[in-house]
Amino acid sequence: MEALDTALLRDRGLRATRPRLAVVATLRRLPHASAEEIARDVRTSLDSVSTQAIYDVLNALTDAALVRRVDPTGARSARYELDLGDNHHHLVCRRCGLIVDVPCAVGHTVCLQPAIDHGFALAESEVTYWGLCSRCQHHAPEPTPAAASPLQEGTV
Repeated sequence: MEALDTALLRDRGLRATRPRLAVVATLRRLPHASAEEIARDVRTSLDSVSTQAIYDVLNALTDAALVRRVDPTGARSARYELDLGDNHHHLVCRRCGLIVDVPCAVGHTVCLQPAIDHGFALAESEVTYWGLCSRCQHHAPEPTPAAASPLQEGTV
């Protein structure tokens, strides 16, 4: 997989550094991870990497369209996933913060067309569906929106 990731980075004009390769490998294993979770995982193989270095890598990978930043409303921190070129959306559990990919409703281009586009050339749409995952549905009642605390630190 490292050879594939090296080629992926180089195809986007990036050097295949150890931190970049480690972040890509982490995102393959832990989609929708926060920068802190990514840093913790990367440190299992590169113990001297700083959290700031992880943010720098994430910014470079995002700028190169290899990583997508997922920032649901109400989240304490952004989440990151590999940008695989698909136009998918997300299901987010209001209780535990689980994020799950869901395919776009209509193919790979913008799947929701606004009634008026005001001259914009639309490239993608971003939809977040909120609710309770199957595990949380079997627990205590759903909190009221004011009391809900979606995406607590450390959940994926």
